Amino acid sequence: MEKTSLARKTLTAFAVHMLTASGGAVAFVALAAAIDRDFSSMFAWLALALFIDGVDGALARLADVERHAAWIKGEVLDLVVDFVTYVFVPAVALWRSNLLPSGLAFTLCAFIVAASALYFADKRMKMEGNWFRGFPALWNVAILYLFVFRPPSPVSAVIVAALIVLMFAPVAFVHPIRVRSLRVATLAMTLVWLASAAFAVVDGLEDSLLAKIGLALSGAYYIGLSLWRSLMARASV
Repeated sequence: MEKTSLARKTLTAFAVHMLTASGGAVAFVALAAAIDRDFSSMFAWLALALFIDGVDGALARLADVERHAAWIKGEVLDLVVDFVTYVFVPAVALWRSNLLPSGLAFTLCAFIVAASALYFADKRMKMEGNWFRGFPALWNVAILYLFVFRPPSPVSAVIVAALIVLMFAPVAFVHPIRVRSLRVATLAMTLVWLASAAFAVVDGLEDSLLAKIGLALSGAYYIGLSLWRSLMARASV
């Protein structure tokens, strides 16, 4: 009976790892959509990957994967899938779009991938209080903004270059779920962002005023809160 219970716990823990790994398969489907320039479908698949990423941590703790499936390192698995869904697939989409100047698109997207690989391996990625140090390589989010607002291609290139530099800047960026400062307001704004992003994707990334307003408000909130945290940190030195 005890062996049966242990085997069930091991199988459950391994199933949670499989759920995390399934995000990689979802990313592959999203990549195919990006290559085909079906960007609405790509963002929809990335949303599914984001949902998996949002629930697998809690399930991993519930199943005690570190004890019952210890031969798989969950943190490494999560980082691998996150890199593909947050960085690689969005970079391919940006390259395949016409959002960047044609002569710079491939090079800038290659820099996104290389710089983000360094960022993911940086031990200083997290600051005290679960803030990110530097722009947290959320290229799926940043590139969604470019698709929705569609600034002139030279402006998009400047934004992308600035975000690459900001990944290594000593500034704080808010984690929308885990940062405790103004947590209720941040969670509420996160819901606004999720609803606005979903509306934009369902609407085919067309000129949706409602989605633009929601994305602009939530984006301004995140940037403002991050600037406030960075200024407070400098003032305390």
